[in-house]
Amino acid sequence: MTEAGPGPAVASRGSTLGLRLALAFLSVALAAVALLAGLTATLAAADVSALTSQQRADLTSAITAAAAAAWDRGDSWGSADLFPVLDLATRTGAEVQIRDQASRVVIASPGFAGQATAPQQSAAVLVSGDRVGQAVVRFTNSGLASADHVLQRDLLQAIFGAAGLAAVLALLTGLAMARRITRPVERIIAVTRAMGRGERAARVGDVSAPGELRELATAFDQMADTRDRQDQVRRDLVADVAHELRTPVAVLQAGHEALLDGITEPTPDQLASLRDEVLRLARMVGDLQTLAAADAAALQLTQRPCDLAGLAGDAADSLAGRFEAAGITLERRLTPAGIDADPRWLHQVVTNLLTNALKFTAAGGRVTIEAGPSGADAVLTVTDTGIGIPADELPRIFDRFWRGRRAAQFSGSGIGLAVAAELAQAHDGQLTAHSEPGQGTEVTLTLPRLGPTRA
Repeated sequence: MTEAGPGPAVASRGSTLGLRLALAFLSVALAAVALLAGLTATLAAADVSALTSQQRADLTSAITAAAAAAWDRGDSWGSADLFPVLDLATRTGAEVQIRDQASRVVIASPGFAGQATAPQQSAAVLVSGDRVGQAVVRFTNSGLASADHVLQRDLLQAIFGAAGLAAVLALLTGLAMARRITRPVERIIAVTRAMGRGERAARVGDVSAPGELRELATAFDQMADTRDRQDQVRRDLVADVAHELRTPVAVLQAGHEALLDGITEPTPDQLASLRDEVLRLARMVGDLQTLAAADAAALQLTQRPCDLAGLAGDAADSLAGRFEAAGITLERRLTPAGIDADPRWLHQVVTNLLTNALKFTAAGGRVTIEAGPSGADAVLTVTDTGIGIPADELPRIFDRFWRGRRAAQFSGSGIGLAVAAELAQAHDGQLTAHSEPGQGTEVTLTLPRLGPTRA
């Protein structure tokens, strides 16, 4: 088996296809990663903002609680020690301003005024449930306030880093998968081109690929094998026809030249010999027409439900006179069996089988034709008590124009069984033979049987 390597054009086309597949994998992966990253970033940012807002609210509550404790110890803002409150705000990255009940500033962090645009929260300072003042907290870009931005920045960096890594992995995976897919495609294209150049032995062979591509490669090789077999059959047919026609043509040519040259006289015996050769040619041409019709039978069949036993009986009736004249007993064992067939062509099959059995059975012998159902099939068997077929010749009896050693003494072109086999195959059936030299031959036709609803 020959495996053709891809040429430059095929390799370039395969590389382009592989690149397109890899980019498709990458595009899908990037779209998925981008969608996931966007959703993750949005949800994470919302969670971080909510956490930050909660932390700011907690810090504001802590500052107001500290301010209330300082007021409670001094029983007034004038005697309250508020420096611990300022220190708490500074350590947490915030600026604070404490106001009394009349909204006058009691104390403020040094940088409070400079953070006028910073986000702020305010809360009442309560002592024993009574409002004694107010705390205003402004959050700067350090401490707790900066944690929001830092956390969001780190989260986004992690997301984009993961997205980049996923893109690289998607590209590598896409390239690997694309190569796995395009390699068998390249091989199939290369083998197709090789066959187009006349390299009939080129085959794809086994490929490492997904199941569908392996099936494609196998189907392609099977198609190539079938084409080779058909070409061989055509070549054999031409050779067989030429071989069969050569002898009668040569005899006719020699006989006519002898008559024209005056070497022999046109006696009745000489003319009868030439006429026999002409009749032989006519029989061969007729046989070739029958064989050609059998080859095209699959396209010409007009199938309908019919009875195999009835068809066998009709064929036997048509040949009954010839059997009686030859002194051969024709026995029938026919049981109805429904089939879907073309009666005209199936009659030809049965006639060929009976004629062949008649030809090779001596006077006083017996030919038995049986037909009937057998499981899911309908079976017809023609058995004779003739000369039989040697074991080494039995596999070739369905070949076109083949005639065994013992058949040389009988007339015929050697296509009767070949025609029957072609027609049986056209009916989705099978023709087989079993024989013992000196004891006779049994030929069996097996056809699909109709179901009860169609029979």
